[in-house]
Amino acid sequence: MDPWSPENPSGFIDLGTAENHLLFDLLEPKLTASRVITAEDVHYQDSAGSPSFRAALAPFLSRLWRAEVDPADLVVLAGTGVALETLAFALCEPGDGIVVPAPYFSGMDALAGRPRARIIPAPLDPATGFALTAEAVEQAILQNQNVRAVALLSPNNPLGHLYDESTLRAVAEVTAAHGLHLIADEIYAGSVHTGEFVSTARVAPSDRLHVTWGFSKDFGLSGYRVGVLHTRNRQVREAVLQQSRLANPSSDTQALLRDLLLDTAWTQHFQAEARTRLRAAYDQTTSALEAAGIPYLPAPAGLFLYLNLSAHAPTFEAEAALIQRLRTDAQVNLAAGAGFHTAAPGYYRLCLATDAAAVGQAIERLATLLG
Repeated sequence: MDPWSPENPSGFIDLGTAENHLLFDLLEPKLTASRVITAEDVHYQDSAGSPSFRAALAPFLSRLWRAEVDPADLVVLAGTGVALETLAFALCEPGDGIVVPAPYFSGMDALAGRPRARIIPAPLDPATGFALTAEAVEQAILQNQNVRAVALLSPNNPLGHLYDESTLRAVAEVTAAHGLHLIADEIYAGSVHTGEFVSTARVAPSDRLHVTWGFSKDFGLSGYRVGVLHTRNRQVREAVLQQSRLANPSSDTQALLRDLLLDTAWTQHFQAEARTRLRAAYDQTTSALEAAGIPYLPAPAGLFLYLNLSAHAPTFEAEAALIQRLRTDAQVNLAAGAGFHTAAPGYYRLCLATDAAAVGQAIERLATLLG
């Protein structure tokens, strides 16, 4: 009702929604330019997505993941959330479990709702900065019945962690040893500003690995609702295709994004500039947090930082009370750690890929509230 803007500096600042607002000036010429539309672009498409779009996606994903991608192994869906939900339907009977290292994106719980699968948190240790370990994953597998899959958010949301090859391989080996499927949501694969992304598709390729990616984060096109599933498992792909008929992006949207990806020089320049801008936003945000004395966990990837305010919120009740005060008294929205199944109270996700002045103002208000 009263959003922040340069003209309304006292307005409400939303840093709780993980969207990339840094890229539209780069996208606008492409999205608004005149386009050649063919008959193929206005009619029904294959349930897996238009062949020409999948043909453009395959080399793009091959470069992003540094792994060979066959267009026949791709299914285009209306966002990665849909891709994850269809996987839950394909892999799980009602009551079956999917182990997810925690903290994890709170939307994972909702994605298991209609398939009636169980999301099983595998708590990671706050003392290690929530470092991912195969041991934590295996413990959750052993402590629960009817587990069908392990799901990784890589890079992680809300932590912004990158996983190296040895960590991914260890998790994949534990998953395989228990005869489970491995789901890798790599929607932030291109949102890495420090270091290099390692894809699960390169480290642990198998017919029990299913990888999702989408245009929402890396391209700042969250409203376009376009995601993609890569799986080499014919049975899983067929099960997903039975659902995809009700969950395809429009033919025109697929055509627009196809043409965008076919301009390889533009796409590579866009990705490099997006990385540069994200790094600048990260540096500005961390500098402001340090100046305000607000602790955070370093994050080489993602659109966010995880703040450690446990000194001010030592219990989950205090965590909830602080988030409410932040919204009502400071008019700033962050996402509380309890919603991400964080093992300890006092953590909050701050999304930084937006106007630097808004982020700076929000941090000033937070510091004032904390005293």
